[in-house]
Formats: sequence, C-alpha cells, structure tokens
Amino acid sequence: MRILGIDPGYAIMGWAVIDKDGNHFTPVDYGAITTDAGTEMPLRLQHLYTELCSVITKYRPEECSIEELFFNTNAKTVIHVGEARGVAILACVNAGLEVNEYTPLQIKQALVGYGRADKKQVQAMVKAILNLEEVPKPDDTADAVAAAICHGHAAASRKQMQQIRRALRGTSRGTGDGGDTWHGLKIRKGI
Repeated sequence: MRILGIDPGYAIMGWAVIDKDGNHFTPVDYGAITTDAGTEMPLRLQHLYTELCSVITKYRPEECSIEELFFNTNAKTVIHVGEARGVAILACVNAGLEVNEYTPLQIKQALVGYGRADKKQVQAMVKAILNLEEVPKPDDTADAVAAAICHGHAAASRKQMQQIRRALRGTSRGTGDGGDTWHGLKIRKGI
C-alpha cells in the first residue's frame, strides 16, 4: 500500500510518501511545501493545493493520513492551519484518496508506544522504522512521515478486523430478534 502522510501547516506543510508491504515500510520520497509570510493567504492556500496535487500526481498514493488539529491559544494560527488542512484534504479527496485523520497522541502512540512522547522520540522511531541515516527535515516533514507510518499500522489492524468480521459473518445465524449469534456471542445491531 502506498500512503501519503501530511502534517498540515500554512507556512510549512510536510508531506511524505511511503510504501507498506506486510510489516515493512519503505520511504518513497518526502519534503515540505513552503509559503512566503508576505503573500496573501488565498495565494498561499492556492500554492499549497497546487504543490500537493503535484505530489499526488507524481507518486500516486492509495490512501492519505493527515494529522488532526491540536489546541492552540492563538485563534488566528488555528484558523490558518485549519484552512491549510482543508486544502490538503480537498486535494486528496479530489484525487480519489481515502483520507484518514489521526491526533498527535495517536501518532505518537503508534510510533513510540506512548502518546505523550516528545518530538525527539518520534523522530528517532521514524529514522529507525524507515532505516534512514538521518531524521527528515524540517520537523514538519518528519511529522508527515510519522503520520504515514501511523496509518500503515492502523490500516493493518483495520484489515485484520475486517477479515475477522467477514469470517464471523460467514458463520452467523439469524435469531429473528434484531441480533445475530456467532458461536454463542450475541451481537445487537445498532448498539
């Protein structure tokens, strides 16, 4: 599976494309899209959209992983990052990609095993998992790689759950009371 990871930002938007085969991750390419602080916001958003579309066209990812917004006391910053995030999601949806969103805590948990890990710990795991000589720079790029790896782990778990559900469906017997029984396990629909 080819995954596009995105760390949304309006000054710097990190991106990473990785391949996942079984439990193995391979870096394809990664980088950052930057915008000039002196440029009007609509033009900055247009630049982010155009450049991200170019990345998608060039590398043809199958799915996208994007970091959710975190709380920030500066409302203007949150609004601008939200706009940049919206542009990134739009680029992915327009390209037909499945968009998956993860909180910073979920990303840290997936890479380090601890949701309160610091940036250095996450970057060390990015470097180790992808067998890189150095941590991708800037930090936004390393964060995008981490988001992609997080989705790789989550997608594998989701696939296993789908296989289990399919197997259970194949052995279900209707009970006539709104639920299904699978080998003695009672499942209520709508709960």
